[in-house]
Amino acid sequence: MLFYMPLESSAYPLALSERRWLRYFAFFYLYVMQGIPAGFGLYTLANYLTAHQISPAAVGVFAATVGLPWSFQFIWGPLIDKYQQSTMGRRRPWVLLAQTLALLASLGLLVVDDPIRELSSLQLAFFVHSVFASVQDASVDALAISVIPENERGRLTAVMRGGFLGGISLGSAGLAVVLHAYGFHAAVWTQSLVLLSLTVLTFFIKERPEQALLSMKQIPFVQASLPSARGLFRELFQGLTEKRSLRLFIPILLYYGCQAVFSRAYSVHLIQRLGWSDTDVSVLQGTLGTLVVIAVVLLGGIIADRMGAQRLMGRVMLGAGLFLVTFNLLHIYWHELPVGRTGLVALSMMDPSFSVASMPVLMALCRKSVEGSQFTAYMAMVNLTDITGAYVSGQAQMSVSAPVLGAVCGVVILVAALLVWLPYPWTRWQTKIASPKTGNEV
Repeated sequence: MLFYMPLESSAYPLALSERRWLRYFAFFYLYVMQGIPAGFGLYTLANYLTAHQISPAAVGVFAATVGLPWSFQFIWGPLIDKYQQSTMGRRRPWVLLAQTLALLASLGLLVVDDPIRELSSLQLAFFVHSVFASVQDASVDALAISVIPENERGRLTAVMRGGFLGGISLGSAGLAVVLHAYGFHAAVWTQSLVLLSLTVLTFFIKERPEQALLSMKQIPFVQASLPSARGLFRELFQGLTEKRSLRLFIPILLYYGCQAVFSRAYSVHLIQRLGWSDTDVSVLQGTLGTLVVIAVVLLGGIIADRMGAQRLMGRVMLGAGLFLVTFNLLHIYWHELPVGRTGLVALSMMDPSFSVASMPVLMALCRKSVEGSQFTAYMAMVNLTDITGAYVSGQAQMSVSAPVLGAVCGVVILVAALLVWLPYPWTRWQTKIASPKTGNEV
């Protein structure tokens, strides 16, 4: 049984391999789709729970539950690499399947009537949604590494991360307003309708012009000519544990973990200690975050391509570490509105400015035979670090203040920056990775 929409013309305008503008547009909105539910759960609802005097530890558990499935990506990556051929493209069938399931799971949030009284049900519903969202993320990552030319990786990874953070901003600021004005179900419907519209758009975008828009067969995927599952995982393990990989990836994990710890602690401090409303915090995180993301997308990727991503990564880490130490030493001024907003702006900058440098570095470390799986595994560990950071932050705040946590995080990031810059004993593994088309150092 085959339903086939060929549109086989090589002039088909919506093929990622043929149109640079389409790659920028498509990867931006594909990551916006992932960011909106994350912003809704990890910011809007987390701040909402905090404002209703749910303990930091309980909010930390909620955030960890929402994010936990994203650490499963190391499972989805090899599966996507193993079954990657169809008349619809290598990765696109996975993207469409995951988007559809994530949309249905978003509608499943409607089973919760009161997020405060039904916290366990809320956590379970978000966990289910995050499972399908993590498959979507893994499939989009695999699509990206397959179709993005190496000389565009810096700018396009900035667009990808910018889309994700822009989606978080929309989910945080936009859905916070809807939640307080019209209720939880209205916010869920708003999120689901946005996801539906963007899923429909994906049906009209191909990887390559000769592929089908839609094809339904009894066996939807043809097994790719790849090693056995054991061989694939062995190759993946070797790629992840190479000395050069560890020497760069461990500092990346330290950065993301510290950022997650302080970001959660700072929001709780503003709401429960300084009396900010959860709506104000969510809206400021969203609106300021959107402006910062736009600036980073426009400039960060270009700088990464020209300066070299690894060099830029080290400088961003140095700047972030110095800021956290200084800002937390001046915590007595946080009650001043300009200072409080400055903290939110800086936290909004930390992720995108670092991601535009670290993502091309991780892409360059991937082995060609398992590039999709390896990059997805990197992202899974980054996500797990974010989750762990949110959980640790909630537990630590029971006995340690936010300024102390922030200062410690700043020191850890400075140490991680030294690991990136230290020339010895890592010099022989610090080989410049250059794009064959541009010669730019990664």
